[in-house]
Amino acid sequence: MTRASRRTPARVVVVGGGIAGLLAAAAVKDHVDSVEIVEAHELPEGPEPRTGVPQAAHTHFLQTGGAEAIESLLPGTVDLLLTAGAHRIPVTTNMVIYSPEGWYRRWQRATHQVISASRDLIDFIVREQVLKGPRVGVRTHTKVVALLGDHRAVTGVRVRTADGAEAELPADLVVDASGRATRAPGWLARLGVTGLAEEHIDSGLVYASRIYRAPVPTRGWPVIGVQADPRLPRPGSSGTILPIEGDRWHVSLMGSPGGHPTRDADAFEPFARTLRHPLLADLLTHAEPLTDVSVTHSTGNRRHHYERLTHRPEGLLALGDSVAAFNPVYAQGISVAAQGAVALREALSTGRAHHAQRAIARPIDHAWALATGQDIHFPTTKGRTPNLTDRLLHRYVSRLSRTATGSFHAATALTDVLALQSPPTALVHPRILLTALLGPHRPSLDGPPLTPSERALLDGLNGPAGTPGRRHAD
Repeated sequence: MTRASRRTPARVVVVGGGIAGLLAAAAVKDHVDSVEIVEAHELPEGPEPRTGVPQAAHTHFLQTGGAEAIESLLPGTVDLLLTAGAHRIPVTTNMVIYSPEGWYRRWQRATHQVISASRDLIDFIVREQVLKGPRVGVRTHTKVVALLGDHRAVTGVRVRTADGAEAELPADLVVDASGRATRAPGWLARLGVTGLAEEHIDSGLVYASRIYRAPVPTRGWPVIGVQADPRLPRPGSSGTILPIEGDRWHVSLMGSPGGHPTRDADAFEPFARTLRHPLLADLLTHAEPLTDVSVTHSTGNRRHHYERLTHRPEGLLALGDSVAAFNPVYAQGISVAAQGAVALREALSTGRAHHAQRAIARPIDHAWALATGQDIHFPTTKGRTPNLTDRLLHRYVSRLSRTATGSFHAATALTDVLALQSPPTALVHPRILLTALLGPHRPSLDGPPLTPSERALLDGLNGPAGTPGRRHAD
């Protein structure tokens, strides 16, 4: 490593104006002279849909680790989201979740919080915070078509505008944040950089989502979730209702091959009734649909191991979905991108930019283990099958999850990991192993743990035949 390659970059080009690109710009802007974001599409002026983000139609929330990372990069962002109507939801206090092992209790001691909002609102608030800075500029309707430089160092990008004109943008550092559709592996190959390892693990899950006008004010309304059980002899299916801004519910239904949801609006609520519990379907019966049904098939887990390249050129980093894209059912993408951006900032601030890609890989490692560790157990999954170790670990996590339905200690350990605040290895700490061995302290719940007011509302909406369930004191 030469002295020149270790210096702080003066000019940075970020490929992609989505959330990962914006967070990359936020990470580097105080350590460089200028940042230019190159975006192929138009960036909306408000909380509106952005072209090229099909996943925006589906439910999104910020895990605790992701919200804290964004707040570290852009102080005040969480308050701006809440002021704009986003929801801060205590975990598991305001969650009604039916796991494969049973209903989780709503412990009154909240250990974590998630931020629930539409993807359009999250993007808008972050975009406003980043682009108001004096060092950050953006070129829209412009595509990056190649990297400049050679196998030793990337020195910029070649871009093409909407009218076909091409130009070169020199840069000391290029950050690829162009998402699932990244072309960086091909660009590197043209520079003579080969050997980039890739993993692709796809459960075949299909997402179908739409937004509803909620039949109740959504402030304080819980997240509702019915999870898939890979042990059942049928296609896996799950569903989520998230309260979002504007007294709306964002609803996503997911199904694996042989049981996919479709774009047919008349089939959306009947599909919800095929889940392992009818709670979502009962609620949707009394909500007003505001949008058509949006469907996404590209939900596989895919990862490029840039950190393993034997000869990685100086001046190029990758962040967000460009490095690793996850099955969206686990709500990890934005949070992992934010944690990667924090790692990038720390590498620049300590003069160790050459170590940034490995630092970005660390939060990816944790999320990757969580997502693929679950997906490989569906019989329809392609790309990898579980080995003996995977099966033993899955059995252990299932036992820990069952314990968590009646043990605050087990529930907190699981939540620490799912919130991206502890690595998955924390689940095999001796204290947690003992907790799993002892099992739950309380009996299983016989129905969704609704508060009296939620139960009264649901009974009132559904009449005498309302979904059974009662609130258990915690």
